[in-house]
Amino acid sequence: MTITQLKYVLAVAENKNFTKAAERVFVTQPTLSMQIQKLEDELDILIFDRGKKPIELTEIGKKIVDQARNIVNESNRITDIVDQQKGFIGGQFKIGVIPTVMPTLLPMFLKTFIKKYPKVKLKIEELPTETILAKLEDGHLDAAIAATPLQVDQIIERPLYYEPFVAYIPENHRLYGRKDLKNSDLDLNDMLLLEDGHCFRDGVINLCKAYRKEMDDHFSLESGSFETLIKLANEGLGMTLLPYLQTLEVKEIEKRYLHHFEKPVPAREVSLLYHKSGLKIQIIEVLKTTIAGIVKGAITFQNVDIISPRMEKNKN
Repeated sequence: MTITQLKYVLAVAENKNFTKAAERVFVTQPTLSMQIQKLEDELDILIFDRGKKPIELTEIGKKIVDQARNIVNESNRITDIVDQQKGFIGGQFKIGVIPTVMPTLLPMFLKTFIKKYPKVKLKIEELPTETILAKLEDGHLDAAIAATPLQVDQIIERPLYYEPFVAYIPENHRLYGRKDLKNSDLDLNDMLLLEDGHCFRDGVINLCKAYRKEMDDHFSLESGSFETLIKLANEGLGMTLLPYLQTLEVKEIEKRYLHHFEKPVPAREVSLLYHKSGLKIQIIEVLKTTIAGIVKGAITFQNVDIISPRMEKNKN
Protein backbone atom coordinates (compact mmCIF):
# COMPACT_ATOMS: atom_id res chain seq x y z
CA MET A 1 0.00 0.00 0.00
CA THR A 2 1.37 3.40 -0.98
CA ILE A 3 0.36 7.06 -0.51
CA THR A 4 0.13 7.31 -4.31
CA GLN A 5 -2.39 4.47 -4.46
CA LEU A 6 -4.50 6.15 -1.79
CA LYS A 7 -4.42 9.42 -3.74
CA TYR A 8 -5.67 7.55 -6.82
CA VAL A 9 -8.49 6.02 -4.76
CA LEU A 10 -9.53 9.48 -3.53
CA ALA A 11 -9.47 10.85 -7.07
CA VAL A 12 -11.81 8.11 -8.34
CA ALA A 13 -14.09 8.49 -5.31
CA GLU A 14 -14.43 12.21 -6.00
CA ASN A 15 -14.82 12.03 -9.79
CA LYS A 16 -16.78 8.74 -9.96
CA ASN A 17 -14.95 8.01 -13.18
CA PHE A 18 -11.55 6.43 -13.83
CA THR A 19 -10.73 8.56 -16.89
CA LYS A 20 -11.55 11.86 -15.17
CA ALA A 21 -9.66 10.76 -12.05
CA ALA A 22 -6.58 9.93 -14.11
CA GLU A 23 -6.66 13.39 -15.68
CA ARG A 24 -7.00 14.90 -12.20
CA VAL A 25 -3.82 13.21 -10.91
CA PHE A 26 -1.91 13.53 -14.23
CA VAL A 27 -1.45 9.85 -15.05
CA THR A 28 -2.83 7.59 -17.75
CA GLN A 29 -6.08 5.78 -17.08
CA PRO A 30 -4.47 2.29 -17.34
CA THR A 31 -1.81 3.29 -14.79
CA LEU A 32 -4.41 4.53 -12.32
CA SER A 33 -6.63 1.48 -12.80
CA MET A 34 -3.69 -0.89 -12.37
CA GLN A 35 -2.58 0.72 -9.10
CA ILE A 36 -6.08 0.63 -7.63
CA GLN A 37 -6.46 -3.01 -8.73
CA LYS A 38 -3.14 -3.82 -6.98
CA LEU A 39 -4.41 -2.22 -3.78
CA GLU A 40 -7.71 -4.11 -3.95
CA ASP A 41 -5.84 -7.39 -4.54
CA GLU A 42 -3.53 -6.66 -1.61
CA LEU A 43 -6.46 -5.96 0.71
CA ASP A 44 -8.57 -8.74 -0.84
CA ILE A 45 -11.63 -6.48 -1.15
CA LEU A 46 -13.37 -4.31 -3.75
CA ILE A 47 -13.19 -0.55 -3.11
CA PHE A 48 -15.36 0.38 -6.10
CA ASP A 49 -18.47 -1.14 -7.65
CA ARG A 50 -17.50 -0.86 -11.30
CA GLY A 51 -20.86 -2.20 -12.46
CA LYS A 52 -22.62 1.03 -11.45
CA LYS A 53 -22.74 4.13 -13.65
CA PRO A 54 -21.35 6.37 -12.32
CA ILE A 55 -18.92 4.25 -10.32
CA GLU A 56 -19.86 3.89 -6.66
CA LEU A 57 -17.95 2.99 -3.52
CA THR A 58 -18.68 -0.32 -1.86
CA GLU A 59 -19.53 -0.23 1.85
CA ILE A 60 -15.97 -1.15 2.81
CA GLY A 61 -14.76 1.27 0.15
CA LYS A 62 -16.47 4.17 1.94
CA LYS A 63 -14.57 3.37 5.13
CA ILE A 64 -11.30 3.03 3.23
CA VAL A 65 -11.80 6.41 1.53
CA ASP A 66 -12.39 8.10 4.90
CA GLN A 67 -9.19 6.61 6.26
CA ALA A 68 -7.27 7.31 3.04
CA ARG A 69 -8.19 10.98 3.28
CA ASN A 70 -6.76 11.13 6.81
CA ILE A 71 -3.56 9.37 5.77
CA VAL A 72 -2.99 11.59 2.73
CA ASN A 73 -3.62 14.73 4.80
CA GLU A 74 -1.18 13.57 7.46
CA SER A 75 1.45 12.81 4.84
CA ASN A 76 1.04 16.33 3.46
CA ARG A 77 1.52 17.65 6.97
CA ILE A 78 5.15 16.50 6.92
CA THR A 79 5.89 18.90 4.07
CA ASP A 80 4.00 21.61 5.92
CA ILE A 81 6.09 21.09 9.07
CA VAL A 82 9.28 21.37 7.05
CA ASP A 83 8.06 24.55 5.33
CA GLN A 84 7.23 26.12 8.68
CA GLN A 85 10.62 25.19 10.10
CA LYS A 86 12.35 26.80 7.11
CA GLY A 87 10.08 29.85 7.22
CA PHE A 88 8.97 29.09 3.67
CA ILE A 89 5.71 30.74 2.60
CA GLY A 90 4.73 29.40 -0.79
CA GLY A 91 3.00 26.75 -2.84
CA GLN A 92 -0.60 26.43 -4.01
CA PHE A 93 -3.24 27.71 -1.61
CA LYS A 94 -6.92 27.11 -2.39
CA ILE A 95 -9.36 29.61 -0.93
CA GLY A 96 -13.13 30.01 -1.26
CA VAL A 97 -14.89 33.37 -0.89
CA ILE A 98 -18.64 34.01 -0.59
CA PRO A 99 -20.25 36.10 -3.38
CA THR A 100 -21.18 39.07 -1.16
CA VAL A 101 -17.53 39.50 -0.09
CA MET A 102 -15.59 38.58 -3.25
CA PRO A 103 -16.18 41.67 -5.46
CA THR A 104 -15.22 44.25 -2.82
CA LEU A 105 -12.58 42.47 -0.72
CA LEU A 106 -10.53 40.77 -3.42
CA PRO A 107 -9.42 43.94 -5.24
CA MET A 108 -8.42 45.48 -1.91
CA PHE A 109 -5.87 42.90 -0.78
CA LEU A 110 -4.94 40.64 -3.72
CA LYS A 111 -2.30 42.83 -5.39
CA THR A 112 -0.63 43.60 -2.06
CA PHE A 113 -0.58 39.94 -1.04
CA ILE A 114 0.83 38.71 -4.36
CA LYS A 115 3.56 41.34 -4.27
CA LYS A 116 4.53 40.51 -0.69
CA TYR A 117 4.31 36.71 -1.03
CA PRO A 118 5.13 35.92 -4.69
CA LYS A 119 5.77 32.22 -4.00
CA VAL A 120 2.16 31.64 -2.91
CA LYS A 121 -0.03 30.55 -5.81
CA LEU A 122 -3.57 31.48 -4.79
CA LYS A 123 -6.42 29.55 -6.37
CA ILE A 124 -9.58 31.52 -5.54
CA GLU A 125 -13.17 30.33 -6.03
CA GLU A 126 -16.40 32.24 -5.48
CA LEU A 127 -18.64 29.82 -3.61
CA PRO A 128 -21.75 29.84 -1.40
CA THR A 129 -21.24 29.15 2.31
CA GLU A 130 -22.70 25.63 2.15
CA THR A 131 -20.24 24.59 -0.59
CA ILE A 132 -17.35 26.21 1.26
CA LEU A 133 -18.03 24.18 4.39
CA ALA A 134 -18.26 20.95 2.39
CA LYS A 135 -14.98 21.65 0.58
CA LEU A 136 -13.19 22.57 3.80
CA GLU A 137 -14.38 19.31 5.33
CA ASP A 138 -13.20 17.28 2.31
CA GLY A 139 -9.85 19.05 2.13
CA HIS A 140 -10.58 20.66 -1.26
CA LEU A 141 -10.04 24.14 0.20
CA ASP A 142 -7.20 25.29 2.43
CA ALA A 143 -9.20 28.23 3.80
CA ALA A 144 -12.22 30.40 3.11
CA ILE A 145 -13.66 33.84 3.76
CA ALA A 146 -17.31 33.96 4.84
CA ALA A 147 -19.80 35.66 7.10
CA THR A 148 -19.85 34.17 10.59
CA PRO A 149 -20.62 32.86 13.17
CA LEU A 150 -21.32 29.46 11.62
CA GLN A 151 -20.19 27.34 14.58
CA VAL A 152 -19.49 24.15 12.65
CA ASP A 153 -17.57 21.32 14.31
CA GLN A 154 -13.98 21.03 13.12
CA ILE A 155 -14.03 24.48 11.42
CA ILE A 156 -12.05 27.30 13.01
CA GLU A 157 -13.41 30.86 12.58
CA ARG A 158 -11.01 33.78 12.96
CA PRO A 159 -12.70 37.18 12.54
CA LEU A 160 -11.05 39.47 9.99
CA TYR A 161 -13.31 42.51 10.36
CA TYR A 162 -16.79 43.73 11.25
CA GLU A 163 -18.61 45.32 8.35
CA PRO A 164 -21.53 47.66 9.17
CA PHE A 165 -24.84 47.59 7.32
CA VAL A 166 -25.73 50.77 5.42
CA ALA A 167 -29.26 51.44 4.12
CA TYR A 168 -29.79 52.50 0.51
CA ILE A 169 -33.04 54.50 0.52
CA PRO A 170 -34.35 56.31 -2.59
CA GLU A 171 -36.18 59.65 -2.35
CA ASN A 172 -39.68 58.20 -2.71
CA HIS A 173 -39.23 55.82 0.25
CA ARG A 174 -40.88 56.43 3.64
CA LEU A 175 -37.48 56.45 5.41
CA TYR A 176 -35.61 58.77 3.04
CA GLY A 177 -35.88 61.83 5.33
CA ARG A 178 -34.79 59.93 8.45
CA LYS A 179 -31.40 61.13 9.69
CA ASP A 180 -30.22 58.21 11.85
CA LEU A 181 -31.97 54.93 11.26
CA LYS A 182 -33.04 52.56 14.01
CA ASN A 183 -33.10 48.82 13.49
CA SER A 184 -36.79 48.90 14.37
CA ASP A 185 -37.46 51.14 11.31
CA LEU A 186 -36.83 48.23 8.97
CA ASP A 187 -39.72 46.38 7.36
CA LEU A 188 -39.16 43.32 5.18
CA ASN A 189 -42.30 44.14 3.18
CA ASP A 190 -40.64 47.12 1.47
CA MET A 191 -37.09 45.77 1.35
CA LEU A 192 -35.23 44.38 -1.65
CA LEU A 193 -33.22 41.27 -0.78
CA LEU A 194 -30.64 39.01 -2.33
CA GLU A 195 -32.02 35.71 -3.58
CA ASP A 196 -32.02 32.56 -1.47
CA GLY A 197 -28.62 31.05 -0.77
CA HIS A 198 -26.89 34.30 0.20
CA CYS A 199 -25.87 34.53 3.85
CA PHE A 200 -26.12 38.35 3.66
CA ARG A 201 -29.83 37.94 2.95
CA ASP A 202 -30.19 35.75 6.04
CA GLY A 203 -28.42 38.39 8.13
CA VAL A 204 -30.85 41.07 6.96
CA ILE A 205 -33.87 38.87 7.65
CA ASN A 206 -32.59 38.04 11.14
CA LEU A 207 -31.97 41.72 11.81
CA CYS A 208 -35.53 42.57 10.83
CA LYS A 209 -37.03 39.65 12.72
CA ALA A 210 -35.41 40.86 15.91
CA TYR A 211 -37.44 44.04 15.78
CA ARG A 212 -40.76 42.77 14.42
CA LYS A 213 -43.31 40.68 16.28
CA GLU A 214 -45.05 39.64 13.10
CA MET A 215 -43.62 39.12 9.67
CA ASP A 216 -45.03 38.64 6.20
CA ASP A 217 -43.15 35.94 4.31
CA HIS A 218 -43.79 37.68 0.98
CA PHE A 219 -40.90 39.72 -0.43
CA SER A 220 -41.64 42.10 -3.27
CA LEU A 221 -38.50 41.20 -5.23
CA GLU A 222 -35.22 39.32 -4.87
CA SER A 223 -32.00 39.59 -6.88
CA GLY A 224 -28.57 37.99 -7.15
CA SER A 225 -26.39 41.13 -6.94
CA PHE A 226 -26.13 44.37 -4.99
CA GLU A 227 -25.82 46.34 -8.23
CA THR A 228 -29.23 45.06 -9.33
CA LEU A 229 -30.77 45.84 -5.95
CA ILE A 230 -29.53 49.44 -6.22
CA LYS A 231 -31.01 49.82 -9.71
CA LEU A 232 -34.33 48.40 -8.55
CA ALA A 233 -34.37 50.74 -5.55
CA ASN A 234 -33.76 53.66 -7.92
CA GLU A 235 -36.86 52.56 -9.82
CA GLY A 236 -38.93 53.00 -6.66
CA LEU A 237 -39.35 49.31 -5.88
CA GLY A 238 -38.14 49.57 -2.28
CA MET A 239 -35.01 50.05 -0.17
CA THR A 240 -32.13 47.69 0.48
CA LEU A 241 -29.23 47.16 2.86
CA LEU A 242 -25.61 47.08 1.69
CA PRO A 243 -22.41 45.95 3.40
CA TYR A 244 -20.21 48.99 4.05
CA LEU A 245 -17.46 48.09 1.55
CA GLN A 246 -20.09 47.82 -1.19
CA THR A 247 -21.08 51.45 -0.57
CA LEU A 248 -17.59 52.53 -1.68
CA GLU A 249 -18.65 51.44 -5.18
CA VAL A 250 -21.84 53.54 -5.19
CA LYS A 251 -21.85 56.35 -7.75
CA GLU A 252 -21.23 59.82 -6.36
CA ILE A 253 -24.67 61.03 -7.45
CA GLU A 254 -26.31 58.17 -5.53
CA LYS A 255 -24.42 58.60 -2.26
CA ARG A 256 -27.20 60.84 -0.95
CA TYR A 257 -29.35 57.70 -0.76
CA LEU A 258 -27.01 56.09 1.79
CA HIS A 259 -28.33 56.23 5.35
CA HIS A 260 -26.41 55.11 8.43
CA PHE A 261 -27.76 53.51 11.58
CA GLU A 262 -27.59 54.96 15.06
CA LYS A 263 -25.36 53.22 17.62
CA PRO A 264 -24.92 50.36 18.07
CA VAL A 265 -24.58 49.93 14.31
CA PRO A 266 -25.69 46.49 13.01
CA ALA A 267 -22.81 44.71 11.29
CA ARG A 268 -21.77 41.37 9.89
CA GLU A 269 -18.69 39.49 11.01
CA VAL A 270 -16.41 38.34 8.17
CA SER A 271 -13.94 35.62 9.11
CA LEU A 272 -11.16 33.45 7.79
CA LEU A 273 -12.18 29.79 8.03
CA TYR A 274 -10.07 26.64 7.97
CA HIS A 275 -10.31 23.05 9.15
CA LYS A 276 -8.90 22.19 12.58
CA SER A 277 -6.63 19.65 10.90
CA GLY A 278 -5.75 22.09 8.13
CA LEU A 279 -2.29 22.56 6.68
CA LYS A 280 -0.33 25.62 5.53
CA ILE A 281 -0.92 27.55 8.76
CA GLN A 282 1.92 29.92 7.87
CA ILE A 283 -0.01 31.06 4.77
CA ILE A 284 -3.23 31.36 6.77
CA GLU A 285 -1.47 33.67 9.24
CA VAL A 286 -0.03 36.04 6.64
CA LEU A 287 -3.32 36.07 4.73
CA LYS A 288 -5.21 37.06 7.88
CA THR A 289 -2.70 39.78 8.75
CA THR A 290 -2.74 41.23 5.23
CA ILE A 291 -6.54 41.35 4.90
CA ALA A 292 -7.23 42.64 8.41
CA GLY A 293 -4.62 45.38 8.04
CA ILE A 294 -5.97 46.64 4.72
CA VAL A 295 -9.66 46.50 5.64
CA LYS A 296 -9.04 48.25 8.96
CA GLY A 297 -8.03 51.34 7.03
CA ALA A 298 -11.00 51.11 4.66
CA ILE A 299 -13.82 50.70 7.17
CA THR A 300 -14.18 54.03 8.91
CA PHE A 301 -16.58 52.50 11.43
CA GLN A 302 -13.72 50.90 13.34
CA ASN A 303 -14.21 53.34 16.22
CA VAL A 304 -18.01 53.19 16.16
CA ASP A 305 -20.01 50.88 18.44
CA ILE A 306 -21.24 47.95 16.39
CA ILE A 307 -23.27 44.87 17.09
CA SER A 308 -22.79 41.60 15.20
CA PRO A 309 -24.55 38.21 15.37
CA ARG A 310 -21.72 36.79 17.52
CA MET A 311 -21.92 39.74 19.94
CA GLU A 312 -25.68 39.29 20.19
CA LYS A 313 -25.23 35.58 20.94
CA ASN A 314 -22.61 36.22 23.59
CA LYS A 315 -24.80 38.83 25.20
CA ASN A 316 -27.63 36.34 25.48
